[in-house]
Amino acid sequence: MTIIFDLDGTLLNTIDDLGYACNYALEHTGYPTHPIAEYPRMVGNGINNLIRRALPEAERTEENILRVRAHFVPYYDVHNCDYTRPYEGMPELLQTLKAQGHRLAVASNKYQAATEKIVNHFFPGVFDVILGEREGVERKPNPQIVFDILSSFTPSSIHPLYLGDSLVDRDTARNANVPFVACSWGFVPKQQLIAEQIITIIDTPADILPLIEA
Repeated sequence: MTIIFDLDGTLLNTIDDLGYACNYALEHTGYPTHPIAEYPRMVGNGINNLIRRALPEAERTEENILRVRAHFVPYYDVHNCDYTRPYEGMPELLQTLKAQGHRLAVASNKYQAATEKIVNHFFPGVFDVILGEREGVERKPNPQIVFDILSSFTPSSIHPLYLGDSLVDRDTARNANVPFVACSWGFVPKQQLIAEQIITIIDTPADILPLIEA
């Protein structure tokens, strides 16, 4: 079976490093910063959209976003593992799935270089495919990232499962016609996931094991 994991809010709690990097970039371009606790509602659609939401409403031009991004990326490249940590039980889950012979992949809206660095730092040798935001490929919820993951396996996976924490992930799985499991430990509150009528919600990483065909 192929199991596709979202990164931020699913595999790893990355919010502090994202928030500090965004605040650094905002400060260096003359914009007000935000408490770290406000950043979970800003993430989920890639770095440019994070910056767009963090900017004052009247300043959300493409030029300003790129200007802030020019400070964000170099800082984040150095500091993206400072406070980021795997969610409790996630390393053990991945070890179990790997031992069972499942194919594991990451599908993230974080830019490719950072996605690869962070995943390989915390989970070296675990994932068969690691895909982030790439030039010329629309970000999630466009399903292309899922199609690219599935087509990378030979034979192509016919029984994939997608685990994520956000409505972007829900929509990505739906657009790819792949079963979706939501995790309640991420950046979207469980009550919001329930309100969206998501059928399968798990509260710990190990809860996914009974849902997977051995």
